[in-house]
Amino acid sequence: MRESLLGEAESVLEEWLRARGEVPTSEKSEGFRLLALHRQGARGVPSFNACRETCREIAYHYNLLGESDEKAKYREDMMGLLVEHLKLFVRGKLEVEGLGDFCCSSRPLRLESGAQKAEKLHG
Repeated sequence: MRESLLGEAESVLEEWLRARGEVPTSEKSEGFRLLALHRQGARGVPSFNACRETCREIAYHYNLLGESDEKAKYREDMMGLLVEHLKLFVRGKLEVEGLGDFCCSSRPLRLESGAQKAEKLHG
């Protein structure tokens, strides 16, 4: 399961890079392609660094899942949540330029939807 979750996280970052017209790297950083993909994806987009720790935590839980212990189910669930978090962040970045000055920042979305509601009411 840990391999598929890591692959899913890498796919999310590959999607980000392809959307920017880049070819995703096959290199590794600190033993993880995920971290190299993040580094590549953050070049020229400082706000993308907001998901850096999420990527590092995914790698951390991947390593922990390599050990056999009673917390394996918890660790797998946590890794799954982190991958979902990364998906949501990248999806938001793809949809709304400027989203992510702070991780999970939805302020631009709230402002836009609030402006649309006001326009409908007064429009």
